[in-house]
Amino acid sequence: MAKFRKLLTPFKIKNLELKNRVVMPPMCQYSAVDGVPNDWHLLHYSSRAVGGVGLIIVEMTNVAPNGRITQHCLGLWNDEQQAAFKKLTDSVHKHGAKIGVQIAHAGRKAQDEPNAVAPSAIHYGELDYAGQNLVTPKELSTEEVKDLVQAFQNSVKRAVDAGFDTIEIHGAHGYLIHQFYSPKSNQRTDEYGQDKALFGVEVIQAARAVMPENMPLIVRISAQEYGENGFDIDYGVQVAKRFADAGADVLDVSGGGDGVLHKGNHPEFYAGYQVAFARKVKEATGKPVIAVGMLDNPAVADHVLGVDDADLVAVGRGLLRDPYWVLNAQYQQNAVDGSEMQFVPRQYERGFA
Repeated sequence: MAKFRKLLTPFKIKNLELKNRVVMPPMCQYSAVDGVPNDWHLLHYSSRAVGGVGLIIVEMTNVAPNGRITQHCLGLWNDEQQAAFKKLTDSVHKHGAKIGVQIAHAGRKAQDEPNAVAPSAIHYGELDYAGQNLVTPKELSTEEVKDLVQAFQNSVKRAVDAGFDTIEIHGAHGYLIHQFYSPKSNQRTDEYGQDKALFGVEVIQAARAVMPENMPLIVRISAQEYGENGFDIDYGVQVAKRFADAGADVLDVSGGGDGVLHKGNHPEFYAGYQVAFARKVKEATGKPVIAVGMLDNPAVADHVLGVDDADLVAVGRGLLRDPYWVLNAQYQQNAVDGSEMQFVPRQYERGFA
């Protein structure tokens, strides 16, 4: 087993100091009631903090009731939700990790919502995975778009007050901001159609206005669409540059989200299959990037960091399977070369001795 060179090293941007380069990316739990995090979320995220993750990003948390994918998704539009999130951030901090939250609106992908909205009245596809007809969203008026910029800002302010260390704006995977910058889903004729990245730019600027100056803002993008007639990486890089110029400090680089996969429009699915997107965005913007996509093998993740394709690596399914992914990765290496164990809680030390 190759020695880890970068995976377990610290990373700092602005006032965010991470003890290692491992990020738990947002992964919906569909377990909230009225948008409020509960005991499941407290246990789920705190256990990954105990397990040594450097940065935990809480799942997609929505700015309005009609912005949720399902009725069991998280929200951050009222005081009850904010108070519950404060308990969560306090617990994660107690166990030694840093924590962010992904602020979002599902737009036309809010399929449990009869009042779903989108840039244009275009549904996501003919049928959902269960064979049911999809909801056709209502097209937002220009004034309603501006109201949503304010809603994003309000939720970001609540997140700051709830004790999060960083904020991630969700502009990927076919959700509302992505819907605006995608030519497939945005057929508007107003300013938000003429400049398709404008909504995302305004959300980023609004977020920055209520965040402490030294708190980093992460923006997640789909750098390439995978469906039929989807945009390519060159278009995605231009969007990334706009968002970086607007105030994004870190770009979380993913892909897809625009519908059914179309042959020739998506990469083959192998370990690190989206890393090339992260590298191109990093080179074009000069900003730190998070790489995603089947990076569950610690040696692969360390390689991505070691060759400077990314600054941080997101480990998703691996951390669902194993809350102690970081500790176990170290333990495997320790068995080979006797390297020092880090991040192990004193209560668990005998298990890693």
